[in-house]
Amino acid sequence: MDQKRLTDSVSGKSRPAMSALDWLRHKLSGELVLPGGRTYEEARKVWNGAIDKRPAAIVYCANADDVIQTVTFARTTNNPVAVRSGGHNVAGLSVCDDGIVIDLSRMKAIEVDPVRRVVRAEAGLSLGEFDAATQAHGLATTMGVNGDTGIAGLTLGGGFGKLGRKYGLTCDNLIAADVVTADGRMVRASASENPDLFWGLRGGGGNFGIVTAFEYQLHAVGPGLLVGSVLHRYDHARGAMKFYHEFCRRAPDELSVDAALVSLPTGERAFSISACHAGRPEAGEDIIAPLMKFGSPIDSNLAIRPYLEIQSAGDSLFPRGRRYYWKAQFLGEISDGAIDALLEIYPKAPSPSALLVFQQVGGAIARVPPSASTYANRHAQYDCFPLAIWDDPADDEANIRWARELWSAISPYSTGGVYANNLGDEGEDRVRAAYGENHARLVALKNKYDPSNFFRLNQNIRPTV
Repeated sequence: MDQKRLTDSVSGKSRPAMSALDWLRHKLSGELVLPGGRTYEEARKVWNGAIDKRPAAIVYCANADDVIQTVTFARTTNNPVAVRSGGHNVAGLSVCDDGIVIDLSRMKAIEVDPVRRVVRAEAGLSLGEFDAATQAHGLATTMGVNGDTGIAGLTLGGGFGKLGRKYGLTCDNLIAADVVTADGRMVRASASENPDLFWGLRGGGGNFGIVTAFEYQLHAVGPGLLVGSVLHRYDHARGAMKFYHEFCRRAPDELSVDAALVSLPTGERAFSISACHAGRPEAGEDIIAPLMKFGSPIDSNLAIRPYLEIQSAGDSLFPRGRRYYWKAQFLGEISDGAIDALLEIYPKAPSPSALLVFQQVGGAIARVPPSASTYANRHAQYDCFPLAIWDDPADDEANIRWARELWSAISPYSTGGVYANNLGDEGEDRVRAAYGENHARLVALKNKYDPSNFFRLNQNIRPTV
């Protein structure tokens, strides 16, 4: 941030001795962190340790008014803003060089109405915090797979999770949102209030404003769900992948089945399949049984687990501070050609932590018309992506090259679409691939709510006005 540029233009003529930053600090209920401050180095970090950006200011907002004041400040002083809740964007779009980070992570109020099965949740909550509060009432809605992911980015990009095939995406369960727009107004978006904005928030990311609070529909879930997992030797992976695809094609909505190529602590490669049944545990036993009986797995497990344990099961695989890179795409099927490419290139991963992930979608997600919300890729069956995980910056190039090579090899077998929340810094063509036929309508919405592209550090929809 150019300190010379931060003049008294914000504070007005009545305070000629007050700098713009002093004005902002005076207005905030939350905390302003600046370079050189005691907490700055920690505050600028995000989940992906490969991201190393140095913002000019970080504002930890305490409430919605802090968000309004900071948006007004940034717009008036012509400073770029990044918006952060959990900071899990793989490309680090929730932090920026030289601009202002609007951090919502301290806004954690949550109110559950167990009678109406509705929850109002502020945007700073993590998935783990949200799940714990709703499960206290035996309720849940679709949330992601890593407990310290922020609910805001997850929801605005769509929102995959174990409950998605039964209850739809996170954004399909969104009832309303409180939004700070680019001109510093607070508006409410729902099916009856600013319905065009409500449409855009359900998958359109942070393009139209900063959501400070969400209201979701909840469902009776748990406390225990039936989960099954099997692990197949790598030399049996081809047959196991074909079985996985056929099993998924017949799976009911209550069943969510993910899979991955993995490396074991011994260094041996393997193919892992995990299933979660979102109904009564006893009703899931016969459904999961074929998965447990197929082939000669080297390990298998079938058990009833608490929903909160299921939701946090993957947290140890993705700790904060490691280095991450992935590149995703949707598949309609797992073809022989795709299997050949995956099995050839996966073992070349330079890190033993690398994964090749299949995340099953479909079910209730696919029965929502693509035009009903911004999220367009309703008919995909799998989100598929190589996930590079490593620690040494010297290994950056090798790990990124491996992930890109594997993505390119399976790209001919993809639908051409991509999940917005799994996009990195990949350019406008890939953003269009996320939104398909909805893109033109999104541009019109951007022209209305953010014609100057104030909110541009995201998977950006560029205005045309």
